[in-house]
Amino acid sequence: MTTYTATATPAPEQGWFSRSEAWLDRKGKGAWIAAMVLGFVFFWPVGLALLFYMIWSKRMFSKSCRYANKSWGEKSWARQGFSAMRPSGNSAFDAYKADTLRRLEQEQHDFEAFLQRLREAKDKAEFDEFMEERARNAVGEEAESDPLDDADDAAHRDASSGRKQH
Repeated sequence: MTTYTATATPAPEQGWFSRSEAWLDRKGKGAWIAAMVLGFVFFWPVGLALLFYMIWSKRMFSKSCRYANKSWGEKSWARQGFSAMRPSGNSAFDAYKADTLRRLEQEQHDFEAFLQRLREAKDKAEFDEFMEERARNAVGEEAESDPLDDADDAAHRDASSGRKQH
């Protein structure tokens, strides 16, 4: 009979850096931030090095994402949004929900139609203002462009009325 004896390899000695990293990981992101702030206070290159290490190793952002997933039961927002469309099993509530959703969709459609009419009215008002301004400029330019014609017209009127010009 052969016997199997498992020989466990002894865990390698961790250095001070690995031990302190594991300790800070157990304490959480607050401990990392506190260590970084203390590093800046006592010797700024240490704080800067900790900041770069936290960003490089993604320790600054990874904990918050994992915590958010655990707090919502590993569901994403998209999957939770689609669960609202499933029937609840309560027919009165489902009828109320369907009626409310239908009413909200109608209100949204009416509001979008109102916004479209508002945009069209604004565009029409701006276009009318542009055309009026253009007409005013055309009349003003016409009057400024021929001052001699106006003097000739006045002389012609005076001559036809029988008056002499000085």
